[in-house]
Amino acid sequence: MFQAFLEIAEQLNKLGITPLLMGSVGLERRTGRDWQARDLDIHVPSDPRGWEAPDEERIYRADELIVLMNQLGYVLVDRHEHEFHKDGLSVEFGGLHSLPEFAGVDLEDLEELETAGVRYYLPTLEQYLKIYQASSKDSYRAENNNQKDFAKIAYLKEVLK
Repeated sequence: MFQAFLEIAEQLNKLGITPLLMGSVGLERRTGRDWQARDLDIHVPSDPRGWEAPDEERIYRADELIVLMNQLGYVLVDRHEHEFHKDGLSVEFGGLHSLPEFAGVDLEDLEELETAGVRYYLPTLEQYLKIYQASSKDSYRAENNNQKDFAKIAYLKEVLK
């Protein structure tokens, strides 16, 4: 899945966008541990209001993003979630600029990395802990992902001791 991220991120870089790799795939990169990632979570510039912003305003340059993803062979399946599918892979785009309010992670503190010439941000372990703690309080994730989130939180607390 990381290779798919790099392919998407390379095209985002060409648009002047440095994406943030989130979720299990990002945590796998950071820890070297398999977290059974089921999808790819990418955050891009957005309205800081997050989910309170209307769908069409939440992700900046969403129309360009849709065109880019279509050119890469992905199909938009959920406009509200900004979710795309290709060959069984689900890619969801979230809002980068809602991170400070949502999880207390300052954007200027994100680490910028480069792999094979592709630039992207990746949270530190401390930032991942904040993100997963905030996510575990979200009602949707509480119903759908909480056990996985709690396992990640326990792991992160242990390694950050």
